[in-house]
Amino acid sequence: MRAIQITEFGGPEVLTLTDVPEPVLKDGELLVNVSRAGINYADTHQAENSYLSATTLPIVPGGEVVGTTTDGRRVVSLIASGGYAERAAANPFTSYDVPPSIDDVTALAMIVQGTTAWLLLRRSTHMAAGESVVVHAGAGGVGTIAIQLAKAWGAGRVIATASSPEKRALTLELGADVAIDSRAEDMTAAIIEANNGKRVDVILDMTGGRVTDESVAALAPFGRLGFFGQASREAPKPIAPTNLLVHSTTIAGMWLPHAFRLPGNVVGQAMSELFDLVIGGQVRVIAGGEYGLADARQAHEDIRSRGTTGKLVLNPNV
Repeated sequence: MRAIQITEFGGPEVLTLTDVPEPVLKDGELLVNVSRAGINYADTHQAENSYLSATTLPIVPGGEVVGTTTDGRRVVSLIASGGYAERAAANPFTSYDVPPSIDDVTALAMIVQGTTAWLLLRRSTHMAAGESVVVHAGAGGVGTIAIQLAKAWGAGRVIATASSPEKRALTLELGADVAIDSRAEDMTAAIIEANNGKRVDVILDMTGGRVTDESVAALAPFGRLGFFGQASREAPKPIAPTNLLVHSTTIAGMWLPHAFRLPGNVVGQAMSELFDLVIGGQVRVIAGGEYGLADARQAHEDIRSRGTTGKLVLNPNV
């Protein structure tokens, strides 16, 4: 079958279109005929071996697929790897039936970006109605959904950051009350100004570097920052626990695979709620672009440039 394979670590140039053997199913696994695969920023880290979990070569990248099983079910699945291919093996415990009214792009957006936003707001930062929420990279896959969830759940004020006027306009269209330039020279001051001179309650951050440092400084007493990535590839400054006492602040890290270890099928609950919100018109997915297998390198170049918006997908059938 046709697939993208990585045989050496590096940038987008290491993604090679080739023929690979069909997936070998383990006990109970599903064979999914892939109609679309999700493209995530984490995929670029996996290609250069800078992801949270180590990568063993050779590998077919791609951690999420939507398609049909051999018995005709339409599912969206979170997988360890193998998504950038015509067929993929999927664990039934990380696979979810897709309602007929949900399109492929929306289904893929829900299983990573949607659940990430849901977990950040529900579990990591415990957002309460009336609180102020900052969503960094508000025009991105997680950001576009997080803005809508925060508003649906009663946030008092949602502040989004984005790098261009067009992206900032999109965040306002999705419900943000104010949008600020993500390249602001002093992010602390920009956030506080956007919140009418007050520190903020919740910040969702996947940028790293000085943006994280200056965001922490903008938290109100008992404010919480949910940290879920490092798109700048720059580490934030270390935070001494005693410094958290200054404003009684909380810094929470979140990596989606850990959510599957929680009791009570939390990810399944998130998926069900997210699908209901989409069907009810409270959340919509921004389609960021579709690429064929031969264009996988371009997809990684585009997402690494941080010039994309919404959800990017790969179509293995073209």
